[in-house]
Amino acid sequence: MKPVVFLGGGRITSALIAGLRLAKFGRPIVVHDRHAKKLQQLRRQYRVIGEANLQRAVESAGLLILAVRPDSVRELLKEIVPHIQQRLTAVSLVAGVPLAKLREAAGSRVRWVRAMPSPVCRSGRGLTALAFDGPVPAAARAEVRKLFALVGGVIEIPEKQFDAFTVTFSSSHGYHALATVIAAAETIGLDSRTARMAATHALADGIDAWRKGNVPLQELLQEAATPGGTAAAVMASLDRAGYKNILKEGMRAGIRQARKNAAR
Repeated sequence: MKPVVFLGGGRITSALIAGLRLAKFGRPIVVHDRHAKKLQQLRRQYRVIGEANLQRAVESAGLLILAVRPDSVRELLKEIVPHIQQRLTAVSLVAGVPLAKLREAAGSRVRWVRAMPSPVCRSGRGLTALAFDGPVPAAARAEVRKLFALVGGVIEIPEKQFDAFTVTFSSSHGYHALATVIAAAETIGLDSRTARMAATHALADGIDAWRKGNVPLQELLQEAATPGGTAAAVMASLDRAGYKNILKEGMRAGIRQARKNAAR
């Protein structure tokens, strides 16, 4: 079976391969990157085939995955297109770059899919959004879905929703909130260990209980924040300080960045 080939050996490639190895994925995995140290580390950690030669990497691919920075896509496609000798399915993990631009740059020999996997996929509990270009046949669609299903949930969405999904589903929301609550807890008197324990319970355990139960979110909010109690006072103060608007503006900033990436 021809290998899955990653172009780019950065963080999301590492996370995906970790999740695939956890799932006992048996197909060969090839990684191309210009930095020899990245290839050495990936070979050592995940038993991948490191390929420094871009042409050989592309020519060996059964499924091609682009995992590079948005400002590198155009030049990378110029380099790889001459080495694609037959119809090939390619998955772009590049934020903000639409299918139309990928199709225009690569020509008719490449069938494109956009994917946005969460770094949480390294644990097998990730979430990946997919958007397929029109010409992608059913068998290739199934192959891509099956690959990402090994590392977590898969959802297919219209491409027009991709940027909004990207800025909403990022695990950075949880990590940022956790770090912020921990820091705030320390300023009001908790030691670091207790602050981490309390903040982790507030975010992770509460949300996990909601996911596994059948109680509506609004009811849980009311249960956790009794009128006149401390939790209700905290939430009311956060809302007065503009908490909801801050989140909205943060997401809009992410969408603006995605559109900048698309314009490059």
